[in-house]
Amino acid sequence: MNTNATTSSVTPSTLNPKQPQQRQTAKEIIAANVKELIAQLEAGHSNALTAYLDAMSRFHNYSFGNVLEIARQRPDATRVAGLYAWNQLGRKVRKGEKGIRILAPIIGIRRKTEKEAEKDPAFQNKPVLVGFRNAYVFDVSQTEGAELPTMHEVHGDVGENRDRLVSYVERQGIELVFTENIAPALGASYGGRIAILPGQSEAEEFSTLVHELAHEMLHKAERRTTTTKVVKETEAESVAFVVGKAVGLKAGTASADYIHLYHGNASLLAESLEVIQQTSAVILAALQPPTEEQAAMPDAELAKVA
Repeated sequence: MNTNATTSSVTPSTLNPKQPQQRQTAKEIIAANVKELIAQLEAGHSNALTAYLDAMSRFHNYSFGNVLEIARQRPDATRVAGLYAWNQLGRKVRKGEKGIRILAPIIGIRRKTEKEAEKDPAFQNKPVLVGFRNAYVFDVSQTEGAELPTMHEVHGDVGENRDRLVSYVERQGIELVFTENIAPALGASYGGRIAILPGQSEAEEFSTLVHELAHEMLHKAERRTTTTKVVKETEAESVAFVVGKAVGLKAGTASADYIHLYHGNASLLAESLEVIQQTSAVILAALQPPTEEQAAMPDAELAKVA
């Protein structure tokens, strides 16, 4: 068979033939889940948003679409993994348990063309995203077996997270000051400068700083200047809720009226939920003790999932 020298080929390398190709795109699944979330909230079930934000705090390493999928199918899930991963931990999924469907990437290989090989003999074949397939994970409550290692939780004490958060703020070139001049406000964001009211408890100060950092990350960029003040505040508070819950703080309930800011506009709601998830993931990644590999990795990369 003749091959055009300028044509690249992509070969799937992780597709499991036993599992059917995912028919819906990730965008379609996100849209369907956002539509369902809107319907629940408009019907008066405002705890649906809090459940979703809870899921964000527990599964911040998952993609936006998969967080939606987990929250929709099993909102009480606390720790999920696939069959193989649970087996490696000495646990088995109980017979009859229904898996939580998520989307797993199909990674292929783009093979170098003859032209690329001639131009650069060291040119390597590159992995590329071909599409997505169904994959299934199970919550720890669906399994039995060996006891799991205790997951690190702060239980209301921010511990080293406070210093790591301050260090992250400083690395972003943001000036941090403590001043009584902003009272009665607990914090304020000025674009490159964050002011915090002194005298707060460690947990309150941590949450306030996350809230103001979220403003710096989300709302000081020119692309989001059209967002209303109410939306900005609820987005920042949602990030503080997610991050606080993730590190073990007893966070307050996120605004139950969040959905009403959008008057049923699914695209606007999806945009906010996605930026909340992404911003929370970046901050939570910055709070982790970095490995040598992570120390050299841009913060945005740390939020990406497989």
